[in-house]
Amino acid sequence: MSNHMRNLAIIAHVDHGKTTLIDNMLKQSGIFRDNQAVAERVMDSNDLERERGITILAKCTSISYEDYKFNIVDTPGHADFGGEVERVLSMVDGVVLLVDSAEGPMPQTKFVLGKALKLGLKPIVVINKVDRPDRRVEEVLNEIYELFFTLDASDEQIEFPVLYASGRAGWASPTLDGPQENLKPLFELIKSYVPAPKVDKDAPFAMLSTILNADQYVGRILIGKIYAGTVKVNQTVKALSLNGQVIEQCKLTKLFGFRGIERVPIESAEAGDIVAIAGIEKTSVADTICDLSVETPIKSTPIDPPTMALTIGVNDSPLAGQEGTKVTSRMILDRLQKEAESNVAITLKVSDSGESFEVGGRGELQLGVLIETMRREGFELSVSKPKVLFRKDESGQNLEPIEEVVVDVDDAYSGIVVEKLSARKGIMVDMRSASGKTRLIYHIPSRSLIGYQSEFRNDTRGTGVLSRLFHEYAPFKGSIQERSNGALISNCPGETTAYALWNLEERGMLFVNPGVKVYEGMIVGEHNRDNDLEVNPVRAKQLTNIRAAGKDEAMRLTPPKPLILEEVISYIKDDELVEVTPQSIRLRKKFLSPHDRKKANR
Repeated sequence: MSNHMRNLAIIAHVDHGKTTLIDNMLKQSGIFRDNQAVAERVMDSNDLERERGITILAKCTSISYEDYKFNIVDTPGHADFGGEVERVLSMVDGVVLLVDSAEGPMPQTKFVLGKALKLGLKPIVVINKVDRPDRRVEEVLNEIYELFFTLDASDEQIEFPVLYASGRAGWASPTLDGPQENLKPLFELIKSYVPAPKVDKDAPFAMLSTILNADQYVGRILIGKIYAGTVKVNQTVKALSLNGQVIEQCKLTKLFGFRGIERVPIESAEAGDIVAIAGIEKTSVADTICDLSVETPIKSTPIDPPTMALTIGVNDSPLAGQEGTKVTSRMILDRLQKEAESNVAITLKVSDSGESFEVGGRGELQLGVLIETMRREGFELSVSKPKVLFRKDESGQNLEPIEEVVVDVDDAYSGIVVEKLSARKGIMVDMRSASGKTRLIYHIPSRSLIGYQSEFRNDTRGTGVLSRLFHEYAPFKGSIQERSNGALISNCPGETTAYALWNLEERGMLFVNPGVKVYEGMIVGEHNRDNDLEVNPVRAKQLTNIRAAGKDEAMRLTPPKPLILEEVISYIKDDELVEVTPQSIRLRKKFLSPHDRKKANR
């Protein structure tokens, strides 16, 4: 059977069309009935994935083509979720590299391709979205060859086959002006070019656990590739850690294969297949599940360390406990431990007091997604400003993470972007202009990019594209200017009034509407000067027989700035926190009373 099996991953930069292409592969392979209602981007099953249009979690699917079985893994495109990419590539024998016909190779293309080439995988290149009016297919193909040379690809890897496709329209062709009928050319190429799994059927059973999922009915589910032997339901197995220690011994209660997007129960599976196993309690990602006679674990790819961390604590504001159901430090710790177990790119440290937890990750997006997920589960949290994680070299010198940033902007906005990135200690590596667009490549400290995304969006009027990728650790680059404006801080509790906010508008930009509950120490806006200012946002108009309440109708308030989780986490200063509840995002000072703040400053 393994000779007729192909395990492959589809890799690409975020938004280059991986998930949409898999949708059409599933449809054309006959997985769905003709009358079956199918959601768009069916592989993005998570609510956050659908809302943001990005893949966050790696997922497996399986399709049948003629008498072949293709196990396909959809991988995330964001470098923030790189832990997922590194793990899943160890399961596959080939990759389909998808590149947008207009944007060309982007930082995350480089990231995922670099990981695949290091593992010796031979890619199939698909230039996608060739029906775009701004396509530049020849230049993009040359850029892909350049990228392969830069990443030290072998001669075998550089001689990759190329297909031109439109994932949304559901066709692929070996030539740009060839027939635009269906995805059969892609299926044929996978069948002939991706090698069958190299496995030992006769050896004792051994599989590497690569993805950990939770299921409300069967509990923990471990997904991975079987490297040797066969496995059956109710077989007794053991789990080995990376260093060969036995973690546990247990019976496999359930075994699942993949058919389309569904997990289907199976009685047995053999070497080469990708399967899901239930009934194992302590085993996690990168552990080997094997027959009792096996002593050596399967080698696993080491994971890049996190570059950023933030502190998550109990919400102790005066409005705590009014919206969420999960508010204790024990509940928060249990949830974070579960996350750290299933997501190897996340690290967790508990403070001495046990009331706060330092969570390390790859970037603001990954940490923001974790907090947003917890918020939707009913948690109330207080979140600190992110900080980068430094290292020390042999001589004791501080090293900080440096990122490669690729920016695509209209020529008109390139000046302001160059000015801002240079002020943030960025070093320009390359600058190219073509057909009204400029591409800038910078090497810049990770801490310089905290909070820059929203500023960049404003500077480029929403037209710029900024992508980032971990580059190296380098000596500390010196201090960087933070947010220059102070905060407008509420000096009393109550509900905001239109009258009070109208009087405060001249002081700066507001974050709250009338009729919103506030408390002492809560930040209600941004001061237009560099100092913090205590204000009264709940003051009501003094009513007399001359000054009537109805006159409030004439007050026209500027709509407040919407608070977006990832933006406010990077917006706050070191002495500020973000209060996150299921219904609200609030900004506050760490110390709510002015007396405590003065004491802390001293």
